[in-house]
Order: sequence, then C-alpha cells, then structure tokens
Amino acid sequence: MALIALAADKGAPGVTTAAVALGAVWPRPVLVAECDQAGGDLVYRLPAATEDGGSTMLNPSRGLLSLAATARRGLRPEQIAEHCQRLVGGLDVLVGLTNAEQAQGMTWLWGPLGRAFAGLSPVDVLADCGRLGAETPLLDLIREADMVVLLCRATLEQVAHLRERVNALAKKLPGGPPIGIVVLADPRDFRGTVAEVDRIVASSALPATVLGGFALDPKGAEMLRGRWGGRLDRSLLIRSAREVAAGLVDRLADQPRGPRPAERPAASAPGPAPGPAAGPAAGQSPWPPGVPRPDEREPLTRRHDAAQVRERGR
Repeated sequence: MALIALAADKGAPGVTTAAVALGAVWPRPVLVAECDQAGGDLVYRLPAATEDGGSTMLNPSRGLLSLAATARRGLRPEQIAEHCQRLVGGLDVLVGLTNAEQAQGMTWLWGPLGRAFAGLSPVDVLADCGRLGAETPLLDLIREADMVVLLCRATLEQVAHLRERVNALAKKLPGGPPIGIVVLADPRDFRGTVAEVDRIVASSALPATVLGGFALDPKGAEMLRGRWGGRLDRSLLIRSAREVAAGLVDRLADQPRGPRPAERPAASAPGPAPGPAAGPAAGQSPWPPGVPRPDEREPLTRRHDAAQVRERGR
C-alpha cells in the first residue's frame, strides 16, 4: 500500500504527535514507524497493550533495532510485523532508535526499509522521519514514498525554512514523490492561517501543495499521551487530524503510480553475499501467525475514551 513520509525542517513542530494522531484516525489499516535519526520518543510517551487488556512500557529493543539485526541479508515486507508493537488503543508501531549514535551505523538500512514499507500490503505506513537536514541518509527512504508531508508552524522563519527545504528536496529527488505541506495553526484563526501559508507557497511557485492544517492543541496532545481526561475524539487535534487523513487518502487514491518500489530487487547490508531467501507462498498472508495485524486494531480514540471511563469508575 502507501508509504507516507512525515518530516519537518526545524523548530520541532511535532512530527511524532502528528504521526500518532494521523494513525489514530487513519481510515485504512496503518502502521506508524519511527524513523527519526535523532532517536524515537514513543517508548517515553505511550504504553504498550498487554494480552490481558492492561498496559506496560514499550520495549525499546523491539523495533527498528531488532529489524536491522535481522535485515542484514536482505529485507522483505513480511519481516516487519514481528518487530512491531501494539499501543494501548490498538495502533501498531515500529519503535525507532534510542539515540542518534545508533543511526550512524545504519545508513544502509533506509533504502531497503522504504521498499519494504511500500510493499507492506494491505497496510499503509506513516513514517516519522523527524527533522530533515542536508544530505540526510533518510533520502533513500523518502525516495520510495508515495508522498512526503512536511509540517510547518505558521511563523515567518519556519515558512522561510520550509521554502528552502521544499526546493532542496525537489532537486535531490527529481521525479520523486509529491510534496505536501501541513500547517500547525492556531485554532483562533485556523482557516486564515492555512490559507495564508497556501498563498505564500503558491506565490513562490514551490513544487508542493498545502494539504491542510493541524490545530495547535496542547490539551489534545496531552490526551493523546493519556495524561489528560476528556474526550480525545472531540479534541481540536483529532478533529483536524481526521480532516488531513481523509484528504491524504483521497489524494493517494487519485495519484497515478508506476511499478511499486518494493518490486525492485532489495538491497542488503554490507557484508557477505546472501543466499536465496524464500518468500511467502502464493496466497499466504505476509503477516506471521500470532502477530497482530494493523487492520485488526480498534480505533485509538474509542479505546482511549473507554479507558478514561474505567478510570473514573474506580
């Protein structure tokens, strides 16, 4: 299915929060993958679900690190599921690196990982790529994406940096995925703020499209982390995320695509030449038995609200 790369230029505009919010309301089976080279945040923010309906900490060793250890002889889409974890609320995630130093020895991984994500049918992947810098190795993953979504606050300096980042990406990825922009906007003038950034993008003739906006909603972000009572699905953050998600899925459905990147031979890590690897048999699901499928998840907002009701009843 589709691979959507979420990223920003600078200023920490909340890429991880945006990825989780989009995953919570995504209308198709989805996996949120932490690909930030600076290190992931999910293990510190959100609890993992247990089989008995309880919660525990996410395992930082099960995710991108464990996947990389098994991918040195090649990476196939069906290998990803056993390294995923399920959040309380039903959203499946691939936990990222714990620090930036780990990323230095994993530059070979991003291209094969992008191809594997793109071939992960019937699941869409929201890849949290964090902050993009010059010559980032994550370009190898972004090249395989169906769309790149850049987040930006509606300030003069961030819009200026966004303009430079869009032009740089377009030059480095000629013929690459389309670039979309999501504006983090003050709810008090939400539509006006998004429209103003859209006007700047259009007048600058940037090779990008403004897709909409996320409401700057600190209470909604705290509810998403389970740190605030109330109805998460009524928060401005989730309401705006639902609108962006619907627009993205519509664009992906209308977007003409060539051969899927995952159909190309997958690169492997430096090392001895691998032997032949057997893929799944015809008609066999790529998800191994006993591993939760993202399409089995219960909507995150519904599970969150049920947990709040149980907590108040204690």
